Amino acid sequence: MKKIVMTGGGTAGHVTPNIALLPSLKEAGYEVHYIGSYNGIEKKLIEDIGIPYYGISSGKLRRYFDIKNFSDPFRVIKGLSEANHLIKKLQPDVVFSKGGFVSVPVVLAAKRNHVPAIIHESDMTPGLANKICIPAATKVCCNFKETFDLLPEGKAVLTGTPIRKELFEGSRNKAAEFCHLDPNKKAILIIGGSSGSVVINNIIRESLDDILPNFQVIHLCGKDHLDETLNDKKGYVQFEYISKELRDLFALCDLVISRAGANAICELLALKKPNILIPLSRAASRGDQILNAKSFKKSGYSYVIEEEELSKASLLNAIRDVAAHKEQYIKAMEESEMSDSIGTIMNLITSL
Repeated sequence: MKKIVMTGGGTAGHVTPNIALLPSLKEAGYEVHYIGSYNGIEKKLIEDIGIPYYGISSGKLRRYFDIKNFSDPFRVIKGLSEANHLIKKLQPDVVFSKGGFVSVPVVLAAKRNHVPAIIHESDMTPGLANKICIPAATKVCCNFKETFDLLPEGKAVLTGTPIRKELFEGSRNKAAEFCHLDPNKKAILIIGGSSGSVVINNIIRESLDDILPNFQVIHLCGKDHLDETLNDKKGYVQFEYISKELRDLFALCDLVISRAGANAICELLALKKPNILIPLSRAASRGDQILNAKSFKKSGYSYVIEEEELSKASLLNAIRDVAAHKEQYIKAMEESEMSDSIGTIMNLITSL
């Protein structure tokens, strides 16, 4: 039986694309093993679905001063030794990495043991962990054509991000029943990131009286960001976080307002959902969401509002524009080269 070792961790975004690949890997006859950190978020997510899991030491590599900068290099060295031992023991045919600092020892160990490694870079510009891994990788999966210019010639492959199959299986009627909304009326879904966005939340609520005559609003506002004074607002529902029902909410919504994290926008692209992106500002990030959003705007997939330009007027204007040109956005997404991410990545894996 063919064997594959998967790795990636630190955030759910470094794990869920790996999980999305699992059904196709099993169908293709792969025995799957997973290497992650001792106690990272990836451990529970992978163990819950019954995949053999192996923990290794992991340290974060920082560009800024932190007292842990003195101890973490030793954790990385220990992790490299553990990863090397596991690769020798498991003898995989290929390694697939979704990134995060725990993936660095695994990809380097694969190179050392002559095992081909495929890494996936979600953002337009590679993060530090993937920058370290790129020389050891056989191929680099990308979400943006612009990333090709930042990689060694011949390594980049445009794939998009693997999307969980269940996201395509949502029910508009189930969502309407869950949210107590009308399944026959247009709806907007607002996703402010896993922890929510105060800036987006405030503008959405300030604009409700102008939005609700034309759209119902489903607002995922983040932990501790509910506004109980709006609980009786007809056509408006709010949740801190949604997991299982998210596929149904996507099925119900006609337009999505979202941050511009790579995994999130690739889901919107795969689902062909007209969208307005409000990327995290440079003041609060390394600017990767801004680059992601600009690329999607250039490709005709998204309408973009910079956070510094977000206001009630700019939001309402964006909603009007996207609603008026809905079919144009959908057509652009349908013509995307990333319409079958899982199929493209599976072909890459089996070719190695």
